[in-house]
Amino acid sequence: MVDKVYKKQLPQLRNDLEELRESFSSLGSSRTNWTKLRIEPLLRHLDSLEQLLNSEEFSRESSRLTKGVRLFHSDLVYLKENIKGLKKMLLSEKKSLKK
Repeated sequence: MVDKVYKKQLPQLRNDLEELRESFSSLGSSRTNWTKLRIEPLLRHLDSLEQLLNSEEFSRESSRLTKGVRLFHSDLVYLKENIKGLKKMLLSEKKSLKK
């Protein structure tokens, strides 16, 4: 159950983060390095989730997970909220560069 949700959403979250990394790096003159501060740590977190998902131990345990699903879901919510915030920050940075 948990692995189906992860398998479906983690690749899209990775794509979103990589697109944000490219967009922020193309700005060039941003005052804050959002790639280093947020995007790289989020990508590392995503890497660890993908490693867990592909582990033998997770495969054995996931069929029995019922109570812990909420904990795994919180990782997806965390990543989505950070991506949403980074997208807003990117728009703000683009607007400030146009001025």
